[in-house]
Amino acid sequence: MGSLGQGAPWQERVAEKREACANRIPKAWRVPQNFLSSFQAPLSDHKTDLIQEQAVRKSGILTDRELEITEQYDVAGLLSALASGKLTSAEVTLAYCKRAAVAQQLVSCLTETMFEEAQARAEYLDNLRAQGKSAGPLHGLPVSIKDNFQYKGREATIGMLGAVIYVKTNVPQTMMTAEADNNVFGRTLNPWNTTLGPGGSSGGEGALIALRGSPLGVGTDIGGSVRIPATCCGTYGFRTSAARVPNGGMRVCTTSGMKFILSCAGPLSLDPNGIETFFKAIFNARPALYDSTVLDIPWRQVSTKPTLRIGVVPENPNFPLHPPVRRVLAEAARLLKAQGHEIIPLSQKECQLLEANEIAWNTFSLDQGAIRHMQAAGEPPVPSLVHLGKVIEGLKLQKPTLPDMSGLDSMGKLALLNTRKAEIRESYRKMWLHHDLDICLAPPAQSSAVAHDNFGVAPYTTFLNLLDYPACVIPFGKVGELDAKETFELKEGQVAPPWNYEQLKGAPCSIQVFTTTLRDEECLEMTKQIDRCLKGKI
Repeated sequence: MGSLGQGAPWQERVAEKREACANRIPKAWRVPQNFLSSFQAPLSDHKTDLIQEQAVRKSGILTDRELEITEQYDVAGLLSALASGKLTSAEVTLAYCKRAAVAQQLVSCLTETMFEEAQARAEYLDNLRAQGKSAGPLHGLPVSIKDNFQYKGREATIGMLGAVIYVKTNVPQTMMTAEADNNVFGRTLNPWNTTLGPGGSSGGEGALIALRGSPLGVGTDIGGSVRIPATCCGTYGFRTSAARVPNGGMRVCTTSGMKFILSCAGPLSLDPNGIETFFKAIFNARPALYDSTVLDIPWRQVSTKPTLRIGVVPENPNFPLHPPVRRVLAEAARLLKAQGHEIIPLSQKECQLLEANEIAWNTFSLDQGAIRHMQAAGEPPVPSLVHLGKVIEGLKLQKPTLPDMSGLDSMGKLALLNTRKAEIRESYRKMWLHHDLDICLAPPAQSSAVAHDNFGVAPYTTFLNLLDYPACVIPFGKVGELDAKETFELKEGQVAPPWNYEQLKGAPCSIQVFTTTLRDEECLEMTKQIDRCLKGKI
């Protein structure tokens, strides 16, 4: 890392890294101090809605043309305009580089920036276009990536089908909490409410996309790390079936070979069609030819039925839902039923949410590589990691659903956990057939975004990683007046983030939908169908 060796104290290496990152933002793109001082500091302690305040627009950094590019086009619109020559990759890339730079100065969502390289890449792509050539289906489109993806010449290359990679985004320490805070790059703030977290571990992606600093981002998800930032930041986020999107060679802090629940790369975007564009481009490029960890399955064209059979995952008593989450889930089911879809309530016994999560948590704990890596550096854990440990310890005091594993060695524990995982997957197969389900509806979390370091566990996303089911978060509603008078108190044996209406008012809410393994195309097509229904576009 820079001029300091690996043996230098972590604090010195962090200071050097932060200075180097700050210096990569061109002086002309630096937000005026008098504008920043118009907000109460620190932003993390003062509720500020940077989106409603139009902070990026008012910063004065982007031209009117650049504001139009970043605010008036979705992914499909950008690609169409790039293909027709209405927009050049150079001007689109410059616009998003500048907007990402402003977002970084507001909410600290970036780690690495490749602004000069991105602009050179964009000019190269424009020259190709002038010759009637294309570098791929994402030709000229700026795409942001999570920090753990490798990029040539930056710490932590992917050439993504003609895309322009211009920034990498922030993650939590060890990438195992639903926050985006670490000792190197600091804390990412939620642009809808800066006193709340953006979710994690792909929290930098969620915050950047919410501020329209990226049209399309790529995160990873091993327990909800794409879907939680999506719900916290009001975007769409898709967890694919394992091994469909390439992520071989990704930088991890786990022990090599300890892959029992697979991490999946997945997109975040402000519209579901952007996710579809990403999938078509990736799957049809046959990434298995370049990455041995990927299944060689091209994109499949699918259609949906006019009316769907939709199973509804119930609120689990161990993991109670905040009032707005319960409300928007019920409202989504009501709207879908009113449009003729069949709503099938599922039972606690069928869904086995606590059982699935206990298997996942115990499986994750088999690998202590991340903790050892942190301890070796002498680096203290960030607050969200400490909080998560306390929540899990509290859950261990409850009556476990797993047999006693204290007398088993690691291989014995793994065998038991794999056996239980197989049993739950089999019971879900039977449940799906018994109810003849097309798709299921579930909360994506117990809460909307919550105060920094308070998210805790992610039971409503992690169980789908255990099952390896594709799932998508759909933004739907916000914490509002209907929730103001609702009370929320934890009973013995329950865990949840704190409920504070005044602090959470205005935070985005979402629902989650999922299908069975490798039906990613069906999941996305039904996501679009459900989204149209909820948004009144039918």
